[in-house]
Amino acid sequence: MDMRTKVVILDGAMGTMLQKRGMKAGEIPELININNPEMIVDIHKKYIEAGSEIIYANTFGANRKKLAGHNLDAIVKAALKNARKAAEGTDTLIALDIGPIGELLEPMGTLKFEEAYDIFKEIIIAGRNLAELIVFETMTDLYELKAAVLAAKENSNLNIFTTMTFEADMRTFAGVNLETFVNLMEGLGVSAIGLNCSLGPKEMYNLTKKITSITDMDIMIKPNAGLPDIEGNYNLSAKDFVNYMEKIHRLGVRYLGGCCGTNEEHIRALSKNLKGKDLVQREIKLISGPSSATKFINNNEPLIVGEGLNPTGKKRFQQALKEKDLECIISKAIEQVDNGAQVLDLNVGYPEVNEGELQEIAIKSIQSVLDTPIQIDSSKVEALEKGLRVYNGKAIVNSVNGENEKLDAILPIVKKYNAQIIGLTIDEKGIPESAEGRFLIAERIVEEAMKYGIKKSDIYIDCLSLTVSSNPEQVKETLEAIKMVKKKLGVKTALGVSNVSFGLPNRGIVNDVFLIMALEAGLDLAIVNTNSKATMDILTTYHLLKNKDPVASNFIKRFSGTTKIEKKEERDSKSYSIGEAISKGLSEVVRHEVFKLLEYKDGLDIVDFELIPALNKVGKDYEEGKIFLPQLIKSAEAAQSGFKIINEKIAKDGEKSISKGDIILATVKGDVHDIGKNIVKVVLQSYGYHVIDLGKDVPIQDVVDATIKNNIKLVGLSALMTTTVDSMKDTIVALRANVPEVKIMVGGAVLTQEYSMKIGADSYAKDAQQGVEVARKIFGEEDDKEY
Repeated sequence: MDMRTKVVILDGAMGTMLQKRGMKAGEIPELININNPEMIVDIHKKYIEAGSEIIYANTFGANRKKLAGHNLDAIVKAALKNARKAAEGTDTLIALDIGPIGELLEPMGTLKFEEAYDIFKEIIIAGRNLAELIVFETMTDLYELKAAVLAAKENSNLNIFTTMTFEADMRTFAGVNLETFVNLMEGLGVSAIGLNCSLGPKEMYNLTKKITSITDMDIMIKPNAGLPDIEGNYNLSAKDFVNYMEKIHRLGVRYLGGCCGTNEEHIRALSKNLKGKDLVQREIKLISGPSSATKFINNNEPLIVGEGLNPTGKKRFQQALKEKDLECIISKAIEQVDNGAQVLDLNVGYPEVNEGELQEIAIKSIQSVLDTPIQIDSSKVEALEKGLRVYNGKAIVNSVNGENEKLDAILPIVKKYNAQIIGLTIDEKGIPESAEGRFLIAERIVEEAMKYGIKKSDIYIDCLSLTVSSNPEQVKETLEAIKMVKKKLGVKTALGVSNVSFGLPNRGIVNDVFLIMALEAGLDLAIVNTNSKATMDILTTYHLLKNKDPVASNFIKRFSGTTKIEKKEERDSKSYSIGEAISKGLSEVVRHEVFKLLEYKDGLDIVDFELIPALNKVGKDYEEGKIFLPQLIKSAEAAQSGFKIINEKIAKDGEKSISKGDIILATVKGDVHDIGKNIVKVVLQSYGYHVIDLGKDVPIQDVVDATIKNNIKLVGLSALMTTTVDSMKDTIVALRANVPEVKIMVGGAVLTQEYSMKIGADSYAKDAQQGVEVARKIFGEEDDKEY
C-alpha cells in the first residue's frame, strides 16, 4: 500500500465486537487472546475483509497495572500472533496497540514518570518483534504520552503513531490542547498524530480542522460511532458515519478508522468510499514556541522571560537551593508569572548542590502549580538531560555556545527531547568584539543544530550584551549582530538584557532603554527582571504600538485604574493570604497561615470562612477553563494541608475532628480504572469530607457492607468502561435493596445525566467539582438545586 500519498484505512472498535460476541461485564478483554484466540482472529479478519490496511492488536489494556497477576509477555505475544494469523496472505500491517496505564502521573497522581516509562517499555519489548508499528491511543495526559513515546523510541525501531482523546472544548481531560500536543510530538520523532474516541465524526470535525492546519505531520482520525444514547449505545449508522468522514478526509487526513461503537460495517463503508483516494492538500500555518502541557506560547512576537530563578546575586534563592526549599522556589516562580513573565528561566547551578537532582525536582515542583513554559538554564549535560526528560512539554535550553565540544554534547540531547535552544555567540576564543565575529559563531551554531534535525524555528541566538561602563562601543555591535542574525540566518534572537548595566548606578533606566533598542533591532526573547514595573510597562506598551496587542486588551488590563509607576517589590511567599496560597497550590504557606489563625480563631470558622471560599473560587476557575486539572488537584491538596493542621489541633485538645460528612467511593466490579475516582477523592477531602475509598474492581457486597457498617449517607460509584456499566447498575440495585435511604452519586466517561438517572442513581457528577456540589446538597450545605 502507498502510505505516502493515499488515504489508509484503519480498523474499528475491538470492545464493541467482543461485547457482541458475549464478553461478560468486567471480563478482561486481553485475556481472551489466550482463552479464546479464535474469537480475536475472527474479529481481525472481519476488519481486514472490510478493507482495513492496519489492524490494532488486542493489547490496549495490556500493562502490569491492569493485568496484575497475569503473564503480560505471553498475553502481548498471543495478541500479536492472533493479529498476524488473521492477516496471513494480505498486506495488512499489525499495530501494537497501547492505551493509558490507568493511573495518574505526578503531579496529578502518585505514579512517577520513570515508572510509567518502565511500564510502557515492558509492553514494547514484549511486542516489538511481532508488530510493524506502535500505536499509543486514547491518551489524555501529555506527560504519560511522553513517557510512552520515549519508551518506544529507546526500545524499538518501529514507527510510532499517537492519538489523544479530546473533548468538544478542544482540551483533554487533563487540560492538554491541540497546540501543546502537536508542539511536543512533532520533534519526538513520531510518524503520525491524531484524535480518537470520546466524540463522533461530526463532533470531531472542528478538532480535525484545527490540527490539520497547524502541523504538516500525517494525521489519523478514529471517532466513535456518534455520541452514546441514554442506554450508552452508539447508533450512528455506517452510511452517516462515512458521510461525516468524507468531510474529515477533505481536511487532508491520511489515516481513517473508527473507535467505540464502530464495527466492520462502518469500516466497509469507509473503505468503499475513501480507500486509496489521493490525499487532499492542506493549508498549514506551522506553529513554533515553547510550551507546557496546557499552555503554548507562540514565538511570533517578543516573549518575556523572567530571570528571577537564578542564584547569581540572590542570597535568598541561594539559600533555597542549598536547603531544597521548594516552596520558596515555587513562590518566586509564581511572583514572576504574576508580574508578566511568559517563560521562566530556571538556573539551579550553585556550589554544594547536586544540580541534576535539583533540576529535576524544581521542574516537577514548578510545573505542579504553574502552566508557564520553562527555560532550563544550564551548561551541564547531565543536569540538562535530567531536566529535559521530566519536563512536561517543550522547553527552551539556555544554552549552547560555539565550542565544538559543547555543540556535540548538548545538541543531541536538545533534539532527543524536542526542546528549543539558545546559542551564545562565544567560542573557545571568547566573545568576538565585532558583530561580524558573533555572526560567524551564530552561523556555525545554526548549521550544527540543523545537522541534528533541529528546526530553524526552534533556534534562538544570543548575541550577548556586555557591560556598557567598560565596553561602550559593544552596545552597537550587539545590536548590529542581532540585525544580521535575523536577516541572514532567519532565526529568532535572545538576550539577557540586564548584563549591559552591570557596575552602574540606576541600572533600571539603562536596562530599559537598551531593551527598547534591542527590540527595535529584532530581539525575540527578552530575559528581564519582571519585578521591575517600568520594564514590564515598557514591554506592554511596545506590544501595543507594534500591533501585537489586539484591541489593546493587555495594555488596558495592565494600566486600567493606575495613575503612577511604582517599583514592584519582591514578595515573600509567607505574605500570601490563605485564599491566595490555595489558589496557587502552596501547601506550606497554607499550613503556616492556618497555624497563625488557630491562635485566635476557631477551627470550624477557618474552614467555613477561609478554606471553603478559596476552594469555591478555584472550582469556579476550573469550570470556566481558567485553570486545569493539575492546578485543581494542587489547590485541593493545599486546602487539605490546612484541614490536617486544624484536625491535629482539635485532636490534641481532645475534641472530635472536623468532618463535613462520611462518603464512600468505589470503582465498580470489573473496572480497574480509578483515575476519576481518585481525583474526586482529593477534592472532596479538601472540602472537609471524610472519604472511605474502597478502591477499584470492588465487589457489590463489599460496597453494601461498608455502607451499612459506616452508616453512610452518600456513595459515589465510578465506571470508565462500557462493559462495566451493568455492574454499576447491579451495585445500585443492591444498595437500594439493603440501604434504601442512602444517596448514590455516579460518574465516569461512559455515563450521561440521563442514563445515570435511568439506572437508579440520585445524582450524576461529570467531574470532581460537581461531585463536591452533590455532596454539599446531600449534607445540607446548600439550598436544593439540581446537579
